[in-house]
Amino acid sequence: MLADIFPTGWHATEMAGVYPGDSVVIYGAGPVGLMAAYSAIIKGAGKVMVVDRQNDRLKLAEEIGAIPVNDSEVDPVEFVKDQTLGFGADRGCECVGYQAHDPGGTEHPNMTLNRLVDSVRFVGGLGVVGVFLPQDPGGPDKLEQQGQVAFDYGNYWFKGQTMGSGQCPVKKYNRALRDLIAGGKASPSFLVSHELPLDQAPEGYKNFDSREDGWTKVVLHPAGT
Repeated sequence: MLADIFPTGWHATEMAGVYPGDSVVIYGAGPVGLMAAYSAIIKGAGKVMVVDRQNDRLKLAEEIGAIPVNDSEVDPVEFVKDQTLGFGADRGCECVGYQAHDPGGTEHPNMTLNRLVDSVRFVGGLGVVGVFLPQDPGGPDKLEQQGQVAFDYGNYWFKGQTMGSGQCPVKKYNRALRDLIAGGKASPSFLVSHELPLDQAPEGYKNFDSREDGWTKVVLHPAGT
């Protein structure tokens, strides 16, 4: 948890500038997205909304005190605005990246990024930790193949938002997060669904990658048999 996903989720909320009382929207309820939601809750956010469409992941989001938003059932942007008197969330985190896709499975590299801009209020803060590559030769469109996305910059500029992005500097956070865990203030292990011996790693990766129900995070034990 401290080597990757907890610091990365925390980093997303740091870049977004989450303060106590803020309303926060998180796009993506994978391990990093759930850790971003958990980090926002630890920081005292007044309302945290998590957008995804995997029911097992949304259930975990609800269990930690976030509001689950299934984007295969509702328009997430309108949902967030309805929850915030039409203003949009104070802060938002993008935890999906260039492989974002619609409920039908079609990839849209810009989908969650533009939804994030649209669902965060004027002068709000954005933290983007979802991966966007310098180039993706196998991408579905020419822009993505060159590492570009059709970003709604006009809306972003008009709303005066600020954005932080990039890979997490893990060592900047992991000791403080370790102490939160040791002090009983954080328990990121809520995310772990399976603990497997190392020789079952291929099965764990396969089930997680195919979004099998209930496979939210796998811990591998090298000494296990």
